[in-house]
Amino acid sequence: MDGKLRLILAISILASFVAFLDGSVVNVALPSIIHHLGGGLVAQQWIVDAYLLTLGSLILLAGSLSDLFGRKRVLVVGLLGFGITSLLCAGAPSNTFLIIARGFQGVAGALLVPSSLAIIISNFKGKAQGKAIGTWTAWTGIAFVIGPLLGGFLVDAFTWRLIFAINVIPIAVCLWLLSRLKLTEQRSKLKLDVAGAVLCSLGLFGTVFALIEQPNYSWSSGIILGPFIAGLLLLVIFIMYERKIANAMLPLSLFKIRNFSAGNISTVVIYGGLSIATFLIVIFLQEVGGFSAFSAGLSLLPVTIIMFVLSPQFGKLAGKHGPRLYMSAGPVISGVGFLLMTSVSAHVNYATQLLPGILVFAFGLSMTVAPLTSAVLGDIEKSRSGIASAVNNAIARVAGLIAIAIIGVIVGHNINLSGFHHAITFTAALLIIGGVLSAAGIRNHKPAP
Repeated sequence: MDGKLRLILAISILASFVAFLDGSVVNVALPSIIHHLGGGLVAQQWIVDAYLLTLGSLILLAGSLSDLFGRKRVLVVGLLGFGITSLLCAGAPSNTFLIIARGFQGVAGALLVPSSLAIIISNFKGKAQGKAIGTWTAWTGIAFVIGPLLGGFLVDAFTWRLIFAINVIPIAVCLWLLSRLKLTEQRSKLKLDVAGAVLCSLGLFGTVFALIEQPNYSWSSGIILGPFIAGLLLLVIFIMYERKIANAMLPLSLFKIRNFSAGNISTVVIYGGLSIATFLIVIFLQEVGGFSAFSAGLSLLPVTIIMFVLSPQFGKLAGKHGPRLYMSAGPVISGVGFLLMTSVSAHVNYATQLLPGILVFAFGLSMTVAPLTSAVLGDIEKSRSGIASAVNNAIARVAGLIAIAIIGVIVGHNINLSGFHHAITFTAALLIIGGVLSAAGIRNHKPAP
């Protein structure tokens, strides 16, 4: 790999790492945030979902921006916006202000992910592309699990506000690296689908609002039923609208590609399950198990280590042998890991009740993430790589968004031992279903020479 490719890979990893890290770092800080700013489980859900809502609904539009204006330019704007909104989150005087700032932070985050992956796909070829995607995926996956560890340390040693303020450091480094990168890019001439973005955003907001707030009312309440029905209706209109226009931000023609379609279906259930688990484990350990924020974050450190070591290797294996086996077995193994965690009691013994399941889960996750990305994007032409990666990332974020929103349906008003068991079992079921769907839908190409 020459110097330019190493620079491209470093920029792609760092830019997307910031966005993914912020999606998980906040989880471990939620009890401390609520202690200082007020609110309960509903406020915790909104602090997470405000970010995922704008990220998931606008990442498709951002993918089109990436193809239209160039990956480098969109990355610079996204990084600057993410830095500013991170500082707003750090200084939030109330949970309402924080929730709104998190929403704007998601807008900036939407600009980072598709552009960073599209740069890799546009500049790496053949087996090198598979390895680069594996490395990128490993680091973005690590961001999900290292977030609670970093967040726990900052909360215990300093203040929860630092989990947002610290973003300016990697952002500054990434901007400096981008200033050194000279890139010639192919640009699309498609127009932006603003109407589609509005329909998607409003549809998701109505649906998520109803799912999060329903424990405070009931499904028969107009406050819940109205937004829920309106949200679903707008999402249906969004799909119908996208089928009719030429510049659709969700190009449904991509779903005619078998592995892209099957991989995204698997993405829904796999990332939905992962979002529930990473949200619940660190909160449960603090609020029920009595762990400190750092100890709760430390509980997922084995996942970080195992993914760092194994994910690039599975990326290479998937490039050589095809992704089907790994995408089928990996989620099932992860699901078994979560079933092992159902032995946890109110007097949590991490070594005997959680660690065995976490190790099994980590191995299965390492087997899954890089082959999943390769399968979804492997058949996409270069000129559409930005929007294709955006679609996959949007689906993953929306899956997490809806999964976090339904936690209240599963556990009720508070996270207790019984609710934790129900949620972990639900997570395991989603992952196992994801493996079965992958086995049925994914097809391997001819082995690489």
